[in-house]
Amino acid sequence: VQLQACGGGLVQPGGSLRHSCAASGSIFSINYMGWYRQAPGKQRELVASITNGGRVPINYADSVKGRFTISRDDAKNTLYLQMNSLKADDTAVYYCNARSRSGANDWGKGTQVTVSS
Repeated sequence: VQLQACGGGLVQPGGSLRHSCAASGSIFSINYMGWYRQAPGKQRELVASITNGGRVPINYADSVKGRFTISRDDAKNTLYLQMNSLKADDTAVYYCNARSRSGANDWGKGTQVTVSS
C-alpha cells in the first residue's frame, strides 16, 4: 500500500488543521489505518486509529480525545485527521499508517505540525 499524506503546517494555539492520507495499491487488504506522531526527542506514538471489524473500531490517545477526529472516506480511499483546539504539545511530525491482512505495515511520509504563537 502506498500512502500519500498531506496537511500540516504552522498554526496558533487553539487553531485547527486537517491531515489527509490517500491510499493506493492493495487497498482491499487494509484492515487498520492510523495516525501517529513523533515529537523531537520522543518516541513515535499513536494519535488515532480505525480498525475494520475491531472490538474498538476507533481509538484515540487520551491526550487528543475530544479535540481530534479520525475519519475515513472509502470512496476516495482517504484517511483524515481533523485536529481542533491545538496545543503546543501537539507539535510533532505526523505519520499515516496502514496495516494489511497480509502483514504489511506501510507508512506515509511525515508532515510537520507546529503549534506556536
